[in-house]
Amino acid sequence: MPEFAAALAAADPTAVALADQYRDLTWTEVNDTLNRCANLLLSMDLGPKRRISIFAENAGETALAHLGGLLAGCSTVPVNFHLTAEEAAYIVSDSESQVIFCDESTVSRAQHAAREAGIKTVIMWSTDDTDNTDNTDGVDGWLEWLNTGSCEHPPMSTMPLPNLLYTSGTTGLPKGTDLPPTMFAGGDNMAEHLETMKGHGLARFGTHLVVGPMYHTGPLSGMRLLAAGVSSVIRGRFDAEATLAAIDKYKTASTVMVPTHFVRMLQLPDDIKAKYDVSSMKLIAHTGAKCPIDVKRQMIDWFGPVFSDSYGASEVGTTCSINSAEWLKHPGSVGKAIAPFTAMILDDNNNELPPNTEGRLYFKDQTGRGIVYPNDPQKTAAAHIAPGIFTLGEIAYMDDDGYVYLTDRFSDMVVSGGANIYPAEAELILIDHPQITDVACIGVPDPDMGESLKALVIPADADNPPDAAALIAWCKERLTSYKCPRSVDIVDTVGRTTMGKINKRKLRAPYWA
Repeated sequence: MPEFAAALAAADPTAVALADQYRDLTWTEVNDTLNRCANLLLSMDLGPKRRISIFAENAGETALAHLGGLLAGCSTVPVNFHLTAEEAAYIVSDSESQVIFCDESTVSRAQHAAREAGIKTVIMWSTDDTDNTDNTDGVDGWLEWLNTGSCEHPPMSTMPLPNLLYTSGTTGLPKGTDLPPTMFAGGDNMAEHLETMKGHGLARFGTHLVVGPMYHTGPLSGMRLLAAGVSSVIRGRFDAEATLAAIDKYKTASTVMVPTHFVRMLQLPDDIKAKYDVSSMKLIAHTGAKCPIDVKRQMIDWFGPVFSDSYGASEVGTTCSINSAEWLKHPGSVGKAIAPFTAMILDDNNNELPPNTEGRLYFKDQTGRGIVYPNDPQKTAAAHIAPGIFTLGEIAYMDDDGYVYLTDRFSDMVVSGGANIYPAEAELILIDHPQITDVACIGVPDPDMGESLKALVIPADADNPPDAAALIAWCKERLTSYKCPRSVDIVDTVGRTTMGKINKRKLRAPYWA
């Protein structure tokens, strides 16, 4: 553990450093666990890329495995805990991970992924402070594994490596991308890295609350504040009242949320909302999707002007930002472009458009980096129209003051509850159904999730169309549940051209009118 965090342990051995839904850990306990984890990983042959995968639900151990990996100079790979065994196996194999950390809910899928990728080391933790690995052949218990490691401080000369994050492509195969420089503290060694972490925007506020799944960039970044000596409170699957209770109990000061979190907290009865003190919150970073104007106003009225919106992507970090005061003057905007990015609105011929004119939203990266998919040069090229000039697939306009307003999406991606869903994945599954001739999946409005996936299905027999529930069940048997459509419409056509193309913007229009 870095010296300043070890000093916190010495100054107040009983102070809570890390709390999850199961237990509270002191700085002394965190210090010991991170030292052991880092030293054990340093002693292992992890290959030239030093990759390890963490395939587990939100918990203190999930954070400690990521941070132990960071201190050991590993590139940790967060694996979505919703994924099927085959989907997880692809990521583990493609990333060239050498170790898989998992929990009780993912262990069988982790074992499958390990076999597929030829990984010999799978480490599992339990929620009851024991190592329940009796029925899990070839799996090491987290506590037993830690006990074999040294509790000495790991060397600070180790070079830090960024996370490898996976984002789906239109073909349905996820693509790995390094955590971008805008989100990774960097440094030539761990001492420099941790010193830079102290200057993180969220580090100056106090106890940080993690409510989103830690395979997403925002929660993952917030969790890393623990390495900067900032205590963390980690919650499991989102529960609106439990979140308010955690804010009240631990007096948390910062968090990262998506609009679905806001909607679900606002839906609570007034007496429940009034029951908890949320005045400790100093910064709520909103990301994941554009927030409805009425929802954002209600949240500002409730929590105060403590919101900072970040628009961007895992591949590049934040490209636009806006605080509460600015947003109240420019309601609905996702903000102005921030360095090193410049926002551009272009027509179909890549000509720049004047203010208040809708077009395709592009960004110019002054560093020249843009978006990088290390193992997929074709996808990297497809995101750019010139070196360093890239798009995230949105239709937008900019006002006279340079504030960006999103109006539509020209890429197929659907953002549901802050999660990116690529319709092609569900389409590839559904088209194999014997009662389907053609299918197109689109994003439609959803009051809770922002938008949800709908399947437009052309039946093989118009007089005997397939049952919607049966089609959704067919999809869920073959694909992670959140990637499957929530609704199905039987249609006569999906507007496919003679070249086989579909105008999904046109298909979406009636649902969004």
